[in-house]
Amino acid sequence: MTKKYGMFLSALFCAFLVGIGALHLALPDRAWSETENRTLAKRPDLTAASVADGTFMTDAEDYIADQFPRRDGWTGLKARTEQLFGKSEFRGVYLCGDTLINRGDEPGEQAEKNLGYVSALAEAAEVPVYLGLIPTASEIWGNRLPDGASVPNQSAFIQRALEETGVSGVDYFSALQDQAGEKLYYRTDHHWTSLGAYYGYVALCEDLGEEAVSLDSFTPETVSHDFNGTLYSTSGVHWLTPDTMEYYVPEEGVTVTDPQERETESLPLYDRSYLAKKDKYSSFLGGNRPVCIVKNPNAATDRKILLIRDSYADAMAPFLSQTFAEVHLLDLRYYHLPPAEYARENGVDGIVVSYSVQNFVTDKNLAFLSR
Repeated sequence: MTKKYGMFLSALFCAFLVGIGALHLALPDRAWSETENRTLAKRPDLTAASVADGTFMTDAEDYIADQFPRRDGWTGLKARTEQLFGKSEFRGVYLCGDTLINRGDEPGEQAEKNLGYVSALAEAAEVPVYLGLIPTASEIWGNRLPDGASVPNQSAFIQRALEETGVSGVDYFSALQDQAGEKLYYRTDHHWTSLGAYYGYVALCEDLGEEAVSLDSFTPETVSHDFNGTLYSTSGVHWLTPDTMEYYVPEEGVTVTDPQERETESLPLYDRSYLAKKDKYSSFLGGNRPVCIVKNPNAATDRKILLIRDSYADAMAPFLSQTFAEVHLLDLRYYHLPPAEYARENGVDGIVVSYSVQNFVTDKNLAFLSR
């Protein structure tokens, strides 16, 4: 009986492999994973050179993994099974009740280089330079992490960064820490919510000597109840309730332009077409742009500021438009000209290097600050 049972299991397993292989051949390859929000590997070309240097096997493994039939379902099943066995970390993401929190990277050599680039910018610029490092959920919501979770000490790095660069700081940390009980970050995404971005705006205004518009002045508009963000994609934890997304600032009177595009007409402050897609966070300003200028003739001041920033600034820019007449945003992933020169040519009154701590310690594009 035991031998027959073993033969049955072997035959069943072989049939499973054959079935998966047949399904893999029958289904068309996917170029994009909506769940994981990334491009999937393509079928590699078989050449003598790729076989000789080993790249064919590596690329083939990536291709098979990415194009595995019903990959999204298997990924979710794997995470759910591991969770039932007591696991709380999934691909560098901690499951904290109904919230996903990214572990993050310890500051290393790249972080030290980036601090030097900030100092170089401060020397080259003719206007004040501020460094604003945004703590992520692992720092502000550290009490939600599972026992034994290992995350970087972001507040210590922020303090050291200001000491080493010698520039003025935007104290995002205190502003967020004081409101830690509120919904500052999405539960399935690494970004701050519109509410978290508001408190960041308050901190920036205070450190630049301006008075922020009160939160009571805004009426939040709920625009989505089904936002599943980057941490949902990365972790494979697909059973949490989706996030709700809100807009606070009305669009009337605010214009958004991209000077690198041929079209000069205003872009939307909120590109609502993204609300029907996976990447709903890109609805703020329409996603990543090399240069973006937000203008408001009815702003509280006539000041112009330049934010050299990551995507956290996209959700903060609508609030900034209520205080500053012009908000210029540079994304160094795509803009590689000297920022100090950009500031001079556009008559800005101050430069803020505004990054989440996680992005700042790993981003190699900050080298363009020192040009």
